[in-house]
Amino acid sequence: KRQVSTQSTGSLSFQPTMADVETFESVASGASLTFPAQCSSIKKNGYVVLKNRPCKVVETSTSKTGKHGGAKVHMVGIDIFNGKKYEEICPSTHNMEVPNVKRNEYTVLDIADDGFVSLMEPDGSTKDDLKVPEGEVGTSLRALHAEGKEVLASVLSAMGEEQIIAVKEAPKSS
Repeated sequence: KRQVSTQSTGSLSFQPTMADVETFESVASGASLTFPAQCSSIKKNGYVVLKNRPCKVVETSTSKTGKHGGAKVHMVGIDIFNGKKYEEICPSTHNMEVPNVKRNEYTVLDIADDGFVSLMEPDGSTKDDLKVPEGEVGTSLRALHAEGKEVLASVLSAMGEEQIIAVKEAPKSS
């Protein structure tokens, strides 16, 4: 139901209706979660999406197939969040998704009783949506915090997931 009105000049003017006005939800940085890269260009220690999980490539091998048919790339990757191993074979000319992986350092403010860590953002606000990780990293995070030391946590984020992957004692400011 577009309303069109003619003016004295005889030209048409357009009044947009609600259906014509698009609204976009804002995303944190406007960057997409992944970007495409040619299969043959992804190397060992790079990142790739295997079975819809962000992975670090630990092994790649290329095989030439028979008379007709291009080379295939066999890729093995370890999930950067849960450590599971994934494999995939794809034609070397095809595109694969590469996750945008970011690593940020935050100062640990507190550890709540429910296992959530309170981190300080660079702008001074707090981030309270990450749990203490399992295993060695979580143990050393709790130990350093219990000793009353200032702790820095490295947070890895990719494809909408975040996890604390390393902790260290903050350098003493003189």
